[in-house]
Amino acid sequence: MLLPVDGHIGNTGPMPRRTFQPLLLLLASAAILGTALASQYWGGLRPCVLCIYQRYPYAVVIGLSAIALAFAARDGGRLPAALLALSAVALGIGAAIAAYHVGVEQHWWVGTAECGMTETAGTVEALRAQILGRAPVRCDEIAWSLFGISMAGYNVVASLLLGGYAAWAARLTWQDNPS
Repeated sequence: MLLPVDGHIGNTGPMPRRTFQPLLLLLASAAILGTALASQYWGGLRPCVLCIYQRYPYAVVIGLSAIALAFAARDGGRLPAALLALSAVALGIGAAIAAYHVGVEQHWWVGTAECGMTETAGTVEALRAQILGRAPVRCDEIAWSLFGISMAGYNVVASLLLGGYAAWAARLTWQDNPS
């Protein structure tokens, strides 16, 4: 169910903007992170190390927006705005990681030294089993694309849009809570 901008949900009454904005950010970030995890565990797409790095900002945003939601529900002053602004920064970092990954996929530049392995082995036997068990996932090979755009490419767009929303929401929340 999509929630309207004014925050009305059915007949339960209006949801204030101060709680709607962090809730929307939390749900969108959870959906994006959930999609990445579902593609890995149910879809069989093994992530490279850059794919894993792209997940961290969404986890950070889920935590920050959950805290912002809790404080906004209690009229927490400007703290929710600051947390939304930090979420925008985290999503900007996520967009940069995703853009870097797109460049590696397109062979515009070389990936990191870790771009061949996503897991570390604790023992020599575990390392041997890991090496013999399957080939490492390379960052410069596109595992999935739609209309010629890889998951990293879609993540650039999603991170920028969601980061822009978080910045806009932070600004409105800051203005709604003077001093």
